[in-house]
Amino acid sequence: MNTKSRLLGMAFAAADTLLELHADGRVAIALGAGPCPGGAGAESWSGAMLTDLVGKAGQKPLVDALAAIRPSERPAPIEALITCDAEHVRRARLRLFQLPDLAPAVSCAITYEGAPFTLAVPEAPNFLTADGLLSRVRGSLLAQGEDVAVAFVDVPGLNAPGEAHQRAAARVAAVLQASSVDGASAARLAPERFALVRDANCSKDLAAEVRDAGAAEGIDLVARTTEAAMSSNAGAEPTVRALRFALEACIKDGGIDGAGAAFSESLKRTLKEAERFGAMVKSRDFALEYQPIVDLGTGVTHHFEALARFGSRGPADSIRLAEELGLIEGFDLAVAEKALQQLRRPGFGLTRIAVNVSGASLGSDSYGEGLLRLTAAAPDIRSRILIEVTETAAVADIEAAARRLTALRKAGIKVCLDDFGVGAASLDYLHRLPADTVKIDGRFVREITSDGRARDLVAHLVELCGDLKMTTIAEMIETEEQAAAVRTLGVGYGQGWLFGRPASEPTVAVAAQPVAARRRGAVAGWG
Repeated sequence: MNTKSRLLGMAFAAADTLLELHADGRVAIALGAGPCPGGAGAESWSGAMLTDLVGKAGQKPLVDALAAIRPSERPAPIEALITCDAEHVRRARLRLFQLPDLAPAVSCAITYEGAPFTLAVPEAPNFLTADGLLSRVRGSLLAQGEDVAVAFVDVPGLNAPGEAHQRAAARVAAVLQASSVDGASAARLAPERFALVRDANCSKDLAAEVRDAGAAEGIDLVARTTEAAMSSNAGAEPTVRALRFALEACIKDGGIDGAGAAFSESLKRTLKEAERFGAMVKSRDFALEYQPIVDLGTGVTHHFEALARFGSRGPADSIRLAEELGLIEGFDLAVAEKALQQLRRPGFGLTRIAVNVSGASLGSDSYGEGLLRLTAAAPDIRSRILIEVTETAAVADIEAAARRLTALRKAGIKVCLDDFGVGAASLDYLHRLPADTVKIDGRFVREITSDGRARDLVAHLVELCGDLKMTTIAEMIETEEQAAAVRTLGVGYGQGWLFGRPASEPTVAVAAQPVAARRRGAVAGWG
């Protein structure tokens, strides 16, 4: 089986239908299942306009997305209804992507949600998801410098059964979408809970408009609303993070009470956290711990991963904060600086260390230039550094990131793709980014002795990486059984508590239980 066949198989694992579209939205190639189980496959769509296959609410977002898409960008998924037959539709999520070497053609992956159903009332305007609303706020609304506000709307009883309530819900949807700043910036957070961005100076009474929409269908609706201003002066990233906090609170806590105040307080807190994080990076007020990664065939410690520690605050929360606020590049360089200081200490001349780099840090030349500058005085030390590209933040421009990683590899620095799974981002990274090593997501490793599918998936990933001349690392190995399983499948290296927990220095320790041919007390090279 060749590499293309394996990549195609993994793509189908993440979607039901794969399409290639002409620039005008006409289907050029269609593969996979159709929307009606047991019915015609997607091949019958060839030559059709994709907009003719989706409901009215999904047509404008699809047309807009096709017009705005750029190579290697990742637009938000489009929620739409796909036509099954004359009477039935099916909910679906469409993801668009444009590869530079295939432009202007556009790739489209479709995932169906739920079973086909009959549309009992005219289709309501399409709502954004919470993530879609955040993307719109970040990408355009705040950038325009206009005064906007976020309004939260709760409509108890809107989702009650019956055709009259369904028609009322369609009217309410139209009212909320039309009240948004551009007619397309309203999101559904829950069946009866919504958020929309609108002009800060808008005097429309949303509660009254919702009441009138229900009255038109003979339904008595009472809406509760709250609102908070969004100032472009605070910066897009802090504002988006504060809005995410407020949206999540609405979804989890079951109501909008205090949502506006929660947004305002979250924005103030976020700005303070940004200032505090920036000061922490500047003063290098964080620690690194080092976890061994061993050769599964010999048991020799191969290298160590440097893990950042922030005292009482969890590392995941701190990294997420830095990525969301655009502070991650400076932090990633600070981590590399500390790791290099460790490598230069007496007694660590053979040690090799892996440091994490967020996908967001590869969005400009600054990170690579900074890393080469840190190692310029002693270029030989570059052969003892590996950077692990994480998926916590997506790589926005893969082609540009590939050029930057290629420059680092030419300088002698190794590259690893971290937390590799079967998602679209992982496959895209594997296809487009130059790398020496792939680290297999620990979720599969944990289940490898009990789940045949996890075992098969790891086996295929190892085979694929072998074809691409890449080595593999299995993380989160905690038992001898897991170590034996991944070693049998051909995984080259392992990381986890079985081999050692993170420590303040990269120390080679003797394990309590032996693995095959384990030799402790030595550190191997990259090769």
